[in-house]
Amino acid sequence: MPRVKDTTLCLLLVSAVENDLVRLRDHFAALGETPELLRVNSAAALRAALQPPARWDVLLYAPATPDLSLPMLRGQLAESATALPLLFLFRDGEEPGVDRTTKADAGDCFHLDHLESLLPAIDRVLRETGHDADHRLILEKLRGSESRFRALAGNLPGMVFQLAREADGMPGFLYVSEGGHKLLGLKPHELLSDFPRFIDAIEPLERQGLLVAIEESARSMTTLNWEGRTRPRGQYRQKWINLRSTPEPREDGSIHWHGIATDITRSKEAEAALRRSGEQLAELSSYLEDAKEDERERIARDIHDELGSLLVALKIEASLLSGKLKETPPLRKKAQGIESLIDQAMGTASRVARELRPGILKEFGLSAAIECQAEDFTQRTGITCRAQCDDEDLDLDEPVSLALFRIVQEALTNIAKHAHASLVAVRLCREGRHVILEVRDNGRGIAEDDMGKPKSFGLRGIRERARSLHGECCITAGEQGGTHVLLRLPLDAPVPVPEIERQGSLF
Repeated sequence: MPRVKDTTLCLLLVSAVENDLVRLRDHFAALGETPELLRVNSAAALRAALQPPARWDVLLYAPATPDLSLPMLRGQLAESATALPLLFLFRDGEEPGVDRTTKADAGDCFHLDHLESLLPAIDRVLRETGHDADHRLILEKLRGSESRFRALAGNLPGMVFQLAREADGMPGFLYVSEGGHKLLGLKPHELLSDFPRFIDAIEPLERQGLLVAIEESARSMTTLNWEGRTRPRGQYRQKWINLRSTPEPREDGSIHWHGIATDITRSKEAEAALRRSGEQLAELSSYLEDAKEDERERIARDIHDELGSLLVALKIEASLLSGKLKETPPLRKKAQGIESLIDQAMGTASRVARELRPGILKEFGLSAAIECQAEDFTQRTGITCRAQCDDEDLDLDEPVSLALFRIVQEALTNIAKHAHASLVAVRLCREGRHVILEVRDNGRGIAEDDMGKPKSFGLRGIRERARSLHGECCITAGEQGGTHVLLRLPLDAPVPVPEIERQGSLF
């Protein structure tokens, strides 16, 4: 290490002549220096001097030491793992006996009678040794950091990379981890030497999107986040990868990206499976709704044709019976009571039949059916319900009209059960290429938690019907209280046909 001012210099002298130690002390004393000096003259003494915690700055060696030759000296230093700068001392008549290799190894040679340049040389070799030690320490730390980085990159579930692009050039990899082989079927050196090979590993339809994403990241200095499909070399199965990295501009105009490419195939497959499952559930729901509508129509027809006919016959018989009991007032009164009950039953049967399958929907259209439903709702619940429907330009298919009518029915049912409202407004109109359906009430409103309850089948049914019509449904609390249901349906949306219906019945 470089000598620090006011610190004691520690010198180890290897010499067979005791007077050499005296000469050195006298020389340093004349310079105002008091170094720690120790003389050894054998291998055993040197071994003992090098034992910890001894710490020497420089080793001074006089070659004329019979019991410790230069090779033995170097062996001792290597054995004790001690790296000491080595300076040679010579006497008259000894220097010619040192060959060029020894001088070169020693670094510096000094005559014991001319030691004027010894101290500056000691300071110089200490500086050089310190620089070398610092350099070795930095290299060791760098190797350790690189080793830890490679271990970390090798254990990550993906490919760690460094990508660079010149100002007007094609990108190229500066670093690729071993994960690239598993992800793309290409070894790191293949990717480092040939960026187009990486592009070739991307599905053809995805390549332009990747290059555009790189260009956009370079232009806006935003994170590169790209997902696409690859077909690894030697594999038949496609993979999905996510490429995510952060751009870093350089002074020379180039841009570097440091990031990771990960395999997201499983999450994409799970996402696709979930989407297919949702589509199948939607198809099943649509099929069940169709089956339910068919059953409602059958029940409504039976109520109208069979039960209605029976009630009409009972009405006629009760009227005849009432006419024949004019002379028996108590019995006549009973017959009239029966006749009144039959009238109520006929009214109830008619209302139930309309709710199950409103014939007015087929005969007069959706607007008339909603207005009739509003009147029935008011009579049944005592809650004022006002309907505003525009007939103009509302030429809807029967499945769409029926779905909208059911949404109104479900919304009114929820209001009757939960809203505690006194006024309901229903509006049906056309805005551009969309049909707008609104249902508002002035009740207690709806909370966010209410819409997420597992048993909110009514709200769920409204949303599901809207989704099947490719519409947007929004259920929120009203601005002045109550609840607001808004459905926005495109007029040109295809009428959904369940997959189950296309393939045939389940039974």
